[in-house]
Amino acid sequence: MSATANEIEISEDFSQLKARLKTTWSAGDYDVFARFMEKDAEVFYQRLGVAPGSRLLDVGCGAGQLALIAARAGAQVTGCDIAVNWLEKARSRAASEGLDIRFDEGDAESLPYADGQFDVVTSLIGAMFAPRPERVAAELKRVCRPGGTIAMANWTPGGFVGKMFRIVAKHIAPSGMPSPVLWGDEATVRDRLREGIAELRCAVRTYHFEYPFPPEGVVDFFRKNYGPVTRAFESLDSRQQEQLRNELSSLWSAHNKAGGDKTQVDAEYLEVVAIRKTGSRRAAALADRLEEGASGLAAFAEKLSEAEWRTPLSGIHGESDSRTIGVIVHHVASMYPIEIGAARAIASGTAVTDVTWDVVAGINAKHASENGEKTKAETVKFLHRSSREAAAAVREFTDDELDQAAPFSLSYGAPVTAQFVIEDHALRHSWHHLWRIRKALGR
Repeated sequence: MSATANEIEISEDFSQLKARLKTTWSAGDYDVFARFMEKDAEVFYQRLGVAPGSRLLDVGCGAGQLALIAARAGAQVTGCDIAVNWLEKARSRAASEGLDIRFDEGDAESLPYADGQFDVVTSLIGAMFAPRPERVAAELKRVCRPGGTIAMANWTPGGFVGKMFRIVAKHIAPSGMPSPVLWGDEATVRDRLREGIAELRCAVRTYHFEYPFPPEGVVDFFRKNYGPVTRAFESLDSRQQEQLRNELSSLWSAHNKAGGDKTQVDAEYLEVVAIRKTGSRRAAALADRLEEGASGLAAFAEKLSEAEWRTPLSGIHGESDSRTIGVIVHHVASMYPIEIGAARAIASGTAVTDVTWDVVAGINAKHASENGEKTKAETVKFLHRSSREAAAAVREFTDDELDQAAPFSLSYGAPVTAQFVIEDHALRHSWHHLWRIRKALGR
């Protein structure tokens, strides 16, 4: 209920963080690196029991490690990653084996696919590194069909790789993003995937690192081929590089189960298998209608002149609303998370008493003061993204949840259903304001 537009929009600093992450994962040679991990990737995939012919998406596919395994087993595979250089390697490997796999540049926080497009959505040590886990969770669920499977393998905080990441983090400045290994904490995963999931199974598994060289050679191998470690060493001076190498070598040596000039280390990960809840036809219809309204508002807004975009409604045909048309369009986009939050609360049987019309007026005033200079292009983009996320959330409601009722302060404390909240607020909002804008402009 506390979500605001400021929490949703991407700042310039965040854009820089995303650029750094892309550079990091493009460094080294992930194709060479991942080939030493294919044996346990095969084990992970076989446990999923994916039926031949299933439409499978591999998120954070790298150089195609899991995607190739799935395609060989008969799945219809799509892979996506932010590192385009490794996608080229993946395409080359697929072509050499005669495998029909589609590889796309794609961000786990904004997947370039339709709702419910895939039967199985996987991420093997990939999506866990995106900086906004709540968006990752929403996107994994969105592109998975109702009743489909979402499967992840994520390093745990207390496992070997978690320890390795802590050593690396001591030598480089933290980014401010949540720790990736929180995806390996079961309680955190259950919280992130609590909405729209019918069944969630978590199990601690073991990844077996095996290298034909000693621990010091493994550190050098990671430094050369594994992007995060490559970038960490590049950021340090020679003395610091030596210190990092010694600490990592000690860690690998302490956990090495092999003798001689070989290294064998067991790394703990959390296997996550979630079954997406089967939505209702009513929920799907509501979501379609919500997106239709937002698309209509966006299409109308795009045709406005800059003068019209900056015009306060109070200056048009007696309207009393002092906000500009542009601010009102941005307002519609910013309110979707709040409106969906209210519907979710009602669906759980929880009374919503903290959102009064006075509170709404305060939210509107604050929003107007902070977003008066937003451009038409960025506002329309925001509207499309926010409405799409809202529609995906609506599709997760079951019939029982839509019919659940609880007191709602915007209805003066009267019990209303979750479906009423969706219809009267999230769905109606864009249609209502589009009518007001068209009327004010005489269109």
